[in-house]
Amino acid sequence: MSLDRIKAVLWQEFFITRHSLEVIMDLFVFSLMNITVFGLVSSFLNKTITSGSAYYLLLGMLLWEILRVTQYSMSVGGLWNIWSRNLSNMFITPLSLREYFFAQMLSGFLKAFTVFMLASLWSRFLFNFDIFSLGVFNLVLFFLNLTIFAWSFGILILGLIFRFGTRISAIAWGSVFFFQPLTAAFFPIQILPSFLQSFSYLLPPTYVFESARMNLINQEVNWSMMGVSFLENVLYFIVAVTIFRFLFRKSRETGQFARNEG
Repeated sequence: MSLDRIKAVLWQEFFITRHSLEVIMDLFVFSLMNITVFGLVSSFLNKTITSGSAYYLLLGMLLWEILRVTQYSMSVGGLWNIWSRNLSNMFITPLSLREYFFAQMLSGFLKAFTVFMLASLWSRFLFNFDIFSLGVFNLVLFFLNLTIFAWSFGILILGLIFRFGTRISAIAWGSVFFFQPLTAAFFPIQILPSFLQSFSYLLPPTYVFESARMNLINQEVNWSMMGVSFLENVLYFIVAVTIFRFLFRKSRETGQFARNEG
């Protein structure tokens, strides 16, 4: 892989983010607004009930933004190249698919890290909720698992966009929210109907959110949950890359790849 080509894609992502009001609103403003709303609700509930479980909402939203921002960055990054009619230009250069993916994944990671730090400071300042009380090592494991899952989902969405065009572009920023209830982001998994609980455990973020809620009381690392989450993530990542390769090949064979910019 060429470091210079990867840096070129990263610079492109930086300038798109810097000059696009839509991206700034989606990544930064909406994230801080979500934290504000969920923080206010959590503060209200914490004053009306005796358990600290009221902060499940704020904790879940802070961690959820890692997943959302990473996936959004990857999927919408591909869409911006199509909208600007730059996608074909990129792939007639020496830029390889592996380099493109690596740059998009790194860009998503950096954006998610930036948003997470801003949101964490925001929640600490406004609501006296310090997510770092969960333990830095725990947060590293949470961030890693949520990011890998977001990468997998983002790769799959990119494949669908390349194969079927921008007519399905809404899934780039909307489909990830189907996972919010299924991963029990804001409540213990026992709240889910019993028939959904088994399915929920097939999703890596479920173990992150469950472990994070436990860490509100005890900072000890839950290695079993983190291990299962990581193994599932590895499997999903391999499946996502395999499906993407198939969709990308079909996109080129059918001419859809070229028509995407028409």
